[in-house]
Amino acid sequence: MNSTHLENLGNALEKVMAERLVSLHYFLDELTLVIRAKDISAACVILRDHENLRFDTLVDLCGVDYLTYGDEKTAIGQPDGRRFAVVYHLLSVSLNQRLRVKVFAEESELPIVSSVVNIWPAADWFEREAFDLYGIVFPGHTDLRRLLTDYGFVGNPFRKDFPLSGYVEMRYDEDQKRVIYQPVTIEPREITPHVIREENYGDSH
Repeated sequence: MNSTHLENLGNALEKVMAERLVSLHYFLDELTLVIRAKDISAACVILRDHENLRFDTLVDLCGVDYLTYGDEKTAIGQPDGRRFAVVYHLLSVSLNQRLRVKVFAEESELPIVSSVVNIWPAADWFEREAFDLYGIVFPGHTDLRRLLTDYGFVGNPFRKDFPLSGYVEMRYDEDQKRVIYQPVTIEPREITPHVIREENYGDSH
């Protein structure tokens, strides 16, 4: 979107969202709207239905873990001590405009953000993915279960405090004739690729 269109969208959001708006950020020709978790359902209905917004398409939804975030002042919609966020990317086909919406879960121990499946059905598997990988719970989702890991998986692998090796590994046991889980046997290590290039590598002459 050009700067004028972006500014008009920002003005419309400030007017329509009113007290639901926490902050609005312009960065790299993109607009990010930050709202409170308790307002997500009502705000998303407005974003979809208001004549000046018409965000009829949910393009993407993902979780974010700010556990080890460096300089919070550089964050779009600063975490303010909260660990988990849900980010929505919206598209208005009829008005040809895009918007990023960010919501921070109030609790870090059990992050909760209401489901938007009833507003945008495309959120179904996106929310399941965020639940699986980050442990974010979406009340109102009718089938919230793991999507990418198996049903016996322990933990949420995209959390910053989840070990790279995981907690368990599985293998086929010849004696029991089945797949079994056991503690991880891989020693933690850091792998740095060693690259050797000849002198003047890549020069055009």
